[in-house]
Amino acid sequence: MKDIVFCSNNCFVLYSAAVQAKTSESKDSGPSLPQSPMKERPPKAFHQYSNNISALDVHCLPQLQDKVSPPPSPPIMFPPAFEAAKVEAKPDELKVTVKLKPRLKAIHSSLDDCRPPSKKWKGMKWKKWSIQIVIPKGSFKPPCEEEIDEFLKKLGTTIKPDPVPKDYRKCCFCHEEGDGLTDGPARLLNLDLDLWVHLNCALWSTEVYETQAGALINVELALRRGLQMKCMFCHKMGATSGCHRLRCTNIYHFTCAIKAQCMFFKDKTMLCPMHKPKGTHEQELSYFAVFRRVYVQRDEVRQIASIVQRGERDHTFRVGSLIFHAVGQLLPQQMQAFHSSKALFPVGYEASRLYWSMRYANRRCRYLCSIEEKDGLPLFVIKVVEQGHEDLVLTDTTPK
Repeated sequence: MKDIVFCSNNCFVLYSAAVQAKTSESKDSGPSLPQSPMKERPPKAFHQYSNNISALDVHCLPQLQDKVSPPPSPPIMFPPAFEAAKVEAKPDELKVTVKLKPRLKAIHSSLDDCRPPSKKWKGMKWKKWSIQIVIPKGSFKPPCEEEIDEFLKKLGTTIKPDPVPKDYRKCCFCHEEGDGLTDGPARLLNLDLDLWVHLNCALWSTEVYETQAGALINVELALRRGLQMKCMFCHKMGATSGCHRLRCTNIYHFTCAIKAQCMFFKDKTMLCPMHKPKGTHEQELSYFAVFRRVYVQRDEVRQIASIVQRGERDHTFRVGSLIFHAVGQLLPQQMQAFHSSKALFPVGYEASRLYWSMRYANRRCRYLCSIEEKDGLPLFVIKVVEQGHEDLVLTDTTPK
């Protein structure tokens, strides 16, 4: 009979067909066979399987013991930086060598870090020095701006621009020349021909009031009254700002009222030093700058009539590039021929204009325009005045 070997769950099992008969005989006879001098066999295990084979005697081979794994090697200890770490292993194992790169230091921008530290020598002593500055007695006067400018001009180190021409316009109220400070009299406004007035001098006059459009009304009325009133501070004529206290006759120029420490209020009233309240007041006005559009309301027609009536004058009247010299006049017998539906042609009218030259490109010259009379009709004359050339005279019967 042949033996059959099966493998199940890592165990080798031997099946024998002849064993079945022996087992049945042993059960009947009872006494067991004598033990052989060989080593004891491992105990038998009987397994029942639901298959075509009857109950078999299963001999289990002895199970092999698991091989004990060697103890784990000790962990590798890394040495400090700049040194190679070597691990001693068993002769049968591999040797491992680990090298660590040194950590880079932070590079500073300053040069002092790159230099080696200086040694501190023993016995070195530090000395403290005290400085005393002696200033000689006497008054030292620092140079003013004019002296500095003269000194720089002598050295030739700077180029100073030409001085600005002096402003000879004079306020007809406070009699000061030129524009005033923004937080003071402010800019000059034109009142009439060759008449100028500071904005705040006119605005703080008793009779003057301002419209919503920015027009100052009754400035001429205040000027007429100011020519007869004397200022309490400077004792000059032209004072128009009076004290708001009833029956107080103190009157000042606007600039003199500031110097006399009068108190101004937001409702455009003023109190003299005798009647002003002590201390500060919530309605007190301490800033006088005017940045809005303000102008003097005047009669333009009457102003033009005064220009015509004055005749010879020292001032210059300009409209853009047109300079007005004379208006001229019309006699009763000339009225019919010296006018049109759109313009008048007064005899003696004269004006000059700066315009582009007829000879050279990008150059200007002067054109002198006038109106004359010839055979009872107007004659329009244009004289071209250009440097380096003779005057060219052009005439015609029409202005075109």
